[in-house]
Amino acid sequence: MGTTDARSADAHATGAVATHDMKLEVVVIPVSDVDRAKAFYAGLDWRLDADFAKDGARVVQFTPPGSECSVHMGSSITTAAPGSARNTYLVVSDVQAARDGLAARGVHVSEVFHYAGGPAGFGERTSGPAPDHNSYGSFALFGDPDGNTWLLQEITSRLPGRIDPAATSFASVGDLASALRRAASAHGEHEKRTGAYDAEWPDWYAAYMVAERAGGPLPS
Repeated sequence: MGTTDARSADAHATGAVATHDMKLEVVVIPVSDVDRAKAFYAGLDWRLDADFAKDGARVVQFTPPGSECSVHMGSSITTAAPGSARNTYLVVSDVQAARDGLAARGVHVSEVFHYAGGPAGFGERTSGPAPDHNSYGSFALFGDPDGNTWLLQEITSRLPGRIDPAATSFASVGDLASALRRAASAHGEHEKRTGAYDAEWPDWYAAYMVAERAGGPLPS
């Protein structure tokens, strides 16, 4: 029996099917004027990775700060109508700061809002952040010159199962700093409850930050 046959027989015997990593790498944004779109996204301080032409097509690639997924725009790379990419999510740790940063760059961006019924699309769109800044609940919206829209969503604590607690990481210095501030605030409440200084605060911070990131029970 060959190696391939042996592997097939083993998988059949155990009922197991091999899985492979599938990392979302690129999202295509349809635009009508490549140079205009390039200038807009460069103005957001997104990293310009490539601008090349081949076989009659032009591809421009940008990557948002802290993102592992990039954006392609160009000519002859999609049949989608310019402006038809709607409400692509950009996750941020502080939606107000992200919104204000865009506004400072001259981007027309909405005020922060939430949905009265909970997550995006549920209930009436309501001004201001979600009550108690509940994770996943606060948004801001902006668009590019073609009308492709981006939805900033504030996420500070993941729902269970979204992040592997054994591989916790932070995408940027800003995300890490925000997590440290939340841990510091929670630890202050912890010390008030115990009535004593916690000399092991680094361990408490680390446990809190990993649990928050992974959507697990937070230490108290």
